[in-house]
Amino acid sequence: MLKEFKKFALRGNMIDMAVGIIIGGAFNGIVNSLVNDIIMPVLSIFTNKIDFNNLFIALDGKKYESLQAAQEALVATINYGAFISGVLNFLIMAFVVFLIVKWINRLRRPEPAAEPSTKECPYCFSLININATKYPHCTSNLGGE
Repeated sequence: MLKEFKKFALRGNMIDMAVGIIIGGAFNGIVNSLVNDIIMPVLSIFTNKIDFNNLFIALDGKKYESLQAAQEALVATINYGAFISGVLNFLIMAFVVFLIVKWINRLRRPEPAAEPSTKECPYCFSLININATKYPHCTSNLGGE
């Protein structure tokens, strides 16, 4: 069982996936900072300086100045501002991943098509070397001469 696990864990795809998950975790921090520190403040300019982190509904029916005040009062809250931030994080991350994949695909140049090394006999339909002058199976000459 240990040998099977070692074979499974050390496959190239598994290592690539682990590296991708680690890089994705680090990338998530960058995207969160982009949304919370750059995009949300700019977005608040267009929404009359609404602080999305303080958009919530207190489930006890009372009004609180901030989310922190409601949490200190141990009130259950629906934090829809945090949800909006999460949706923006997802959309930005998906867009950035799309751009990276598009860029990587552009870097990959298609392999040039290899010159054919065989051709088909028009009489017996067998494959022969492209430089052949006589077809070996039906013994006809190249070009039907």
